[in-house]
Amino acid sequence: MGAGPIVVVGDTLLDVDVEGEAERLCPDAPVPVVASGREHRRPGGAGLAAVLAAQAGAEVVLVTAVGDDEASRCLLGLLSGRVEVVRLPLTGTTATKTRVRARGQTLLRIDTGDGRAGRVVEDDRARRIAALLRGAGAVLVSDYGLGVAEVLGGALREPPAPLVWDPHPKGPVPPPGCALVTPDESEARLLGGRPYVSSDEAARHLVRALRVKAVAVTLGTRGAVLARREGRSVRVPPPVHATGQDACGVGDRFAGAAALALSGGATVEEAVVCGVGEAVRFVGNGGAAAVRLPASPLGNRPRTALEVAEAVRASGGRLIATGGCFDLLHAGHVSLLRRARALGDALVVCVNSDESVRRLKGPGRPMVGEQDRVEVLRALECVDAVTVFEESTPAEVIARLRPCLWVKGGDYAAIDLPETETVRMIGGKTVILPRVSGRSTTNLIAAAGAIMSGG
Repeated sequence: MGAGPIVVVGDTLLDVDVEGEAERLCPDAPVPVVASGREHRRPGGAGLAAVLAAQAGAEVVLVTAVGDDEASRCLLGLLSGRVEVVRLPLTGTTATKTRVRARGQTLLRIDTGDGRAGRVVEDDRARRIAALLRGAGAVLVSDYGLGVAEVLGGALREPPAPLVWDPHPKGPVPPPGCALVTPDESEARLLGGRPYVSSDEAARHLVRALRVKAVAVTLGTRGAVLARREGRSVRVPPPVHATGQDACGVGDRFAGAAALALSGGATVEEAVVCGVGEAVRFVGNGGAAAVRLPASPLGNRPRTALEVAEAVRASGGRLIATGGCFDLLHAGHVSLLRRARALGDALVVCVNSDESVRRLKGPGRPMVGEQDRVEVLRALECVDAVTVFEESTPAEVIARLRPCLWVKGGDYAAIDLPETETVRMIGGKTVILPRVSGRSTTNLIAAAGAIMSGG
C-alpha cells in the first residue's frame, strides 16, 4: 500500500433503510403494508465508499460537504472514528435516500434534501485539502452530482497519486490522465453520448474521448468491461456467482477496492479484477443493507477552528485557545495542551506558519514543516481543532476565534505578550501555565546537534 492515505472526494448522502414485514395489502390501495419497521442509517455515496475502504484496512480521509442539519449530524456520528472527515460547506439540506424494504426486497425509495457543496473560502481548509491530495496513496472521486467534484475540480486535475473517478451524469467530466474511470452501464452511455452502444463499445469510446488511462464499465454482479488507452477491451468476470439481491453500493465497493489496489502498486488490470471480486463478495454478504454502523456520540463535533468556536459559544461553553510554533512536539507541549483543555470545553491550537517561525526563530527553523506539525497536533485527543496563522503574533486569529481564555506556557507575564491587548478587547483573559522543567525544543535541538557532532 502507498505511504499516504486513500483520499475519498465526493458527495456523502444519508441512507436510511426501513426494514419490516409485508404480509398483506393496504385495503384502500393495491400496495403492501410494511409492519414493524426497523430503521437503520448509514453513510451513502462517497461516505459509504470511504467506510468500506476503511473496513478493508486502509487509512482513509473523506473530503465531503456537510451541513448543520440533523441528517448531517447523524452522518458525522456514523463516520466518526472510522474515517477522518475534512468538511466543505453545504448549502441546503443533506440529501437523504430512504428505502422501505421487506424480506430483502426494496418496495419504495423516497429521496429528500436539496444540499449542494459550497466553495472553500477558508485558507486553512484549502491548504489542508491540497496537502492531502499531494500526499495520498490514491485519490477516489465518488461523484453523485451534488457539487463536491465540481468545487474541487481544479485541485483534482493532476494529483501525483493514482486518480480513480466514479462519475455521475450531473457531475463534471473526469479530467484527462485519470488512472481509472468507473461508470456503470447507463453512466457510460450517457457520458459518451452514445445511448445505444454496447458496454464494450462504450468503454472503448470513453477511454479515447476522455483521454484517460483506463475505463472500467461496471456490470453489477456480472463483472466489468475494461478498456485501456493502449490495448483491446476485455471482460472481467466475477470470480464467484453473487447470491445476494441488494446491489446498492456495489459501485462504491468496486471503486474503493480498485483505488486501494492501485495505491499498493497493482496494475490497472489487477485493480479491476480486485474490484470485481470485492464487489461481488459485497453483494453476497448482503450489500449496503448489511452495513450497520453505531453512531459515535462525538460525531457531530466540528472540525475547523471557527466551527469549534461557534459551536462552543452557541452551547454556552468556554473556548480555550493557545498558540505557538510547536516545532519538535515534546512532553512539555503535551502537558501544556492537556492542562489548557481542562480549563474549558474545547481547545483550539493556533500554529505559526513556516514563514512566521522563520521570522521569529531564524532561517534554521522550523525543524518540522507546518503541515506535519498540524497533523501531529490534530492527533492529540485533547485538541479539538488546529489553525495556522501567517502573522508574527496570533492577535488576528484570536480576534476571529474570540476565546474565553488564551493560554501560554513558560516564564511570561501576561503583560509581556503582544496579543494580551487583543485578548482583553474581546473580553477574554490570558492565563500563563508553568512550563515542565527541562522540556524545550531548544534543548532537543541542542542535544541532537551534540549527537551529530559526536559530542
